[in-house]
Amino acid sequence: MSTAENKNGAVRETPDRYGAFPRLTPEQLEDLTAHGERRRTAEGEVLYREGDPFREFLVILSGTVEILHDQGGPDERTVAVHGPGRFLGELGLLEGHAAFDTAVVREAGEILAVPVERQRALVGSDPVLGDLILRAYLGRRYLLIGLGAGFRILGSCYSRDTLRLREFAARNRLPHRWVDLEKDEEAEALLRRFAIRPEETPVVLWKGKRVLRNPSNAELARLIGLPAPAPAPSPDAGWCDVMVVGAGPAGLAAAVYGASDGLTTVTADAVATGGQAATSSRIENYLGFPSGISGGELIERAVLQAHKFGARLMVPAEVSALTPQDDDEYVVTFTDGSRSRAGAVVLASGVRYRRLEVPGIDRLEGISVYYAATVHEASLCRADPVAVVGGGNSAGQAALFLADHASRVHLLVRGSDLNADMSRYLVDQVEQHPKIEVSLHTEVQGVAGEEQLESLTVEDNASNERRELQAAALFVFIGARPRTEWLKGVLALDERGFVLTGADAQAVADTNRWASLGRDPMLLETTLPGVFAAGDVRSGSVKRVASATGEGAMAIRLVHEHRERRGNLLTVGSEGRRPVAGGSVSSR
Repeated sequence: MSTAENKNGAVRETPDRYGAFPRLTPEQLEDLTAHGERRRTAEGEVLYREGDPFREFLVILSGTVEILHDQGGPDERTVAVHGPGRFLGELGLLEGHAAFDTAVVREAGEILAVPVERQRALVGSDPVLGDLILRAYLGRRYLLIGLGAGFRILGSCYSRDTLRLREFAARNRLPHRWVDLEKDEEAEALLRRFAIRPEETPVVLWKGKRVLRNPSNAELARLIGLPAPAPAPSPDAGWCDVMVVGAGPAGLAAAVYGASDGLTTVTADAVATGGQAATSSRIENYLGFPSGISGGELIERAVLQAHKFGARLMVPAEVSALTPQDDDEYVVTFTDGSRSRAGAVVLASGVRYRRLEVPGIDRLEGISVYYAATVHEASLCRADPVAVVGGGNSAGQAALFLADHASRVHLLVRGSDLNADMSRYLVDQVEQHPKIEVSLHTEVQGVAGEEQLESLTVEDNASNERRELQAAALFVFIGARPRTEWLKGVLALDERGFVLTGADAQAVADTNRWASLGRDPMLLETTLPGVFAAGDVRSGSVKRVASATGEGAMAIRLVHEHRERRGNLLTVGSEGRRPVAGGSVSSR
């Protein structure tokens, strides 16, 4: 018996317990009717299929529709059943991804079909309807992730390529399921079914029939519809007003404000939208969210906002070089060889967590030693004890999140006071949590375990006393280093590799370059005119989500000032390039 049927065989609707399956009001249905067309449905009709792009936003007027995962396959199961007044789809509809499930009509009736592009515009223009749909779609995305829907990653838990694919999927909040080649009983059957040799793993299985053997992140992105970049034949083939490097809070804020101001804005990130903020289980001190907001939800909202204003987001797209041009523009080169030319650049590439320097730890990194604590990593704890190293907010948030999954969390802090680097509200929660044990002035000196972490050797740096701690995973949050290796020799960095801006940049800038402009570097401007830095990558920045967002917005304001002072920067319009403030029309 299908989970969508009751004892009498009648199709029953899935209750809306978490706000993922709301019902539209008669007034909302009437407003939507003006933007779409009514259409009769037949029993058994497929409205959209897993793996295909969404083309329409569908509202049920009468009848019922069943949402299936792996339709017709061995893992087929019902995700939900919807009746009159409910709408179909999930987050992929708004972000341009392929569908992760299939919609089948179970009771004939009538639907309202609104073209996707028109629906995306409505979401942006109608705040009440937009918020209702967005919250429902976010809930459905997390439901799919929890069900293990979407594509499958088949690979060994000891394979770094398996880790790479799983991290990419998790950081991009993509529904997927990992089948461990070492421990999952299903693995052998899948190898035989798809004629895959163990040495060919990891593989990605899509729609129960397509196999990608050890794909790159870009190949996986293109499979499910992420806007990965395509190689450009020349720099002019990819021109934009503003190139934003990095899609964390600072980069997304720059994308939103740049695009909303009418600038042709492109934002590129090597891994995923969200940066470090997206890995946070809950941000409780962000203005406007008194009950807190998860990093994932905050970033999804920002991504949709950027799309609303016409910003282009490219993921994964890793920048490898920044080259100044004679006309004061810049060529941005990507690792795949593609290039883009930009009138201004905002560097928002953020930071990566510092590695813990302990003998033998490198062989366990990615297997049971992690530098982020998301649902992906937490799912591996399986009620085992874990350890978190660090005394800042990131470590505190991670400890609280992991306490919901692990049997015990050891928070290891090198200093003698938890209040030194952690916000007071987090300190209170950590100290009061029954599953978190805080060890002050404690450092990790050794790790044990052959194929995965089994225990830690820790030392009290006040008494020099050592002891063993049982831990199946280690999460490290001990500071960060900037993602600026590709900028060395191009613009000025401080001694730790962070980008110098404003007065600090002026002190080491080429005076001849700036004298010709008749000005000094502005507040967020680097030693290169028209190149700005925002967020964690900037020297002297405040490492907070709110400040990063503010700097991203401020960077766009400074881009405008840069354009106005030059007076001849050009933008792309329907007729090619055109001057924004003064200057003459030109084309290339």
